[in-house]
Amino acid sequence: MICPNTLAASITAAAIALSEGKSSEDINLLGAIFTQLGDTLDTISIQQSAVEQKLEEHKKNSMQ
Repeated sequence: MICPNTLAASITAAAIALSEGKSSEDINLLGAIFTQLGDTLDTISIQQSAVEQKLEEHKKNSMQ
């Protein structure tokens, strides 16, 4: 597990490195891309958890 402060600092460093030499327009596009990436990962994770929960419930009900 990564320390929260280390993770935040690493993400900040990555953002600074990615923005170097880029125009504001390019930086905005990168921000939009990473926002969508994060939102999509959240959606996948939520759905995966829901499916896993349903499978666990099904297993419990099958054993009864």
